[in-house]
Amino acid sequence: MRLGLTQSLRAEQRLMQSPQMIQAMQILQTPLLELKDQIEQELQENVFLELKEDPQDNEHAQEQKPALEDKLQREFSEQLDQLEQRMGPGTRGLSHGSGGGAADDEDKKQAALNNTPVHGISLPEHLMSQARILDLDPELLHVVEHVIYSLDSDAKLADTADQIAQQLLVPIPLAEEAIEVVRDMEPCGMAARDLRDRLLMQLDRLGYVRPLTRLLVANHLDDLARNKLPKIAKETGASFDEIKESIDYLRHACDPSPASAFDQDESSGVVPDVVVIETDGKYEVRSLRGSVPELSLSPRYREMLKDAKSDPKIYEYLRRKIEAAKWFIEAVHQRQNTIERIAGEVVRRQDGFLRNGVQHLKPMKMQDIADAVGVHISTVSRAISGKFIETPQGIFDMKRFFSGGTQSDDGEMVSQQAVKDTLKQIVEGEDKNAPLSDDQLVEELGKKGIHIARRTVTKYRKALGIDSSTRRKQF
Repeated sequence: MRLGLTQSLRAEQRLMQSPQMIQAMQILQTPLLELKDQIEQELQENVFLELKEDPQDNEHAQEQKPALEDKLQREFSEQLDQLEQRMGPGTRGLSHGSGGGAADDEDKKQAALNNTPVHGISLPEHLMSQARILDLDPELLHVVEHVIYSLDSDAKLADTADQIAQQLLVPIPLAEEAIEVVRDMEPCGMAARDLRDRLLMQLDRLGYVRPLTRLLVANHLDDLARNKLPKIAKETGASFDEIKESIDYLRHACDPSPASAFDQDESSGVVPDVVVIETDGKYEVRSLRGSVPELSLSPRYREMLKDAKSDPKIYEYLRRKIEAAKWFIEAVHQRQNTIERIAGEVVRRQDGFLRNGVQHLKPMKMQDIADAVGVHISTVSRAISGKFIETPQGIFDMKRFFSGGTQSDDGEMVSQQAVKDTLKQIVEGEDKNAPLSDDQLVEELGKKGIHIARRTVTKYRKALGIDSSTRRKQF
């Protein structure tokens, strides 16, 4: 056996993805709101990119143009300074005035501050603002702060006073006092051990509460969750009407999730990428005006590319920047074009849904759309990921249109989404005193020409968030 290093030649075909192709695929998959953030970042990093002016804003643009050009000139000068420093002494470069770098840093810091979105106050900030006005002892305030930041997302406290005392090396009574301070804060229910503890805390704040109401929370909370009213009535001796009155009181007087108001992200939302418009009885897909900022190359800096030909290194640096700007603009345009083509084919196939609603949604596979549009199925998957379409029936996630189906009695294919919608309507119209079991739901769907197995009904019911017939029953 011969050991050693050898060289050999081998011919093979391999698909190589360029950085530009990878960037185009990433932009295609990026949701609209994230794409806008990415465009803003590219505008800051590449001075060759600029927003295309709106003709209606020409007058305002002319007023802002000198200031904008000055800012871009400062940014460009700083980049050239950095490039010349990397080139080392003795190389040719452009001369610049002194002191511009510090001023530019200040401009960037101020711009960052100006562009930081205003956010709502968080729950820890809200609780700490209350703690600071209580004039607490510094040592107690330190433990209170620890307790506040130990709360989970639902404002519950998992650690005991003993555990907190061990973590902070403080006396147990001090930890207990800190927990009580937080439990007395608003909204009521902070630092609760569980739901039962939270509801009892809130009932204590209300003053007089019917004994039955407190008894339900203290001893029968699990039975309430399972809708076991007959068991509760038997053990408490109360009537169904009395129990339902106490339940209604709990629903209106108590808040099981008092921290939810502080967890909402008001900046997030659903923004459709395309909109369906009916014209002369036909549906057309159009991009929303202004949904994606229009980008263009700055003509001023293309001139600077010509002026820099005398220095190869600076010229190469500028050429790479302008090529990156071109690729980014092309990737954004390609994204919009691909989404519109795919959405257009979806709309063409779902005419019945657009006119009559979800029950007329047809089964559709990504491969069918890919073949019709002439792209790979992975392109369709990227194009619909996180994208929304505005239709006459409302705004929908584009993924919702892709699902399998079942054959109805008349021979037509019915989509899973349409079956779910039909199932939901049956449950909404049932007798609440005698809700339908899954077997009965199978029979009701069969009457409408939809034949599916019981296990499928159970799966769809759970996916829709519909409880079992036992829990749906009203007494």
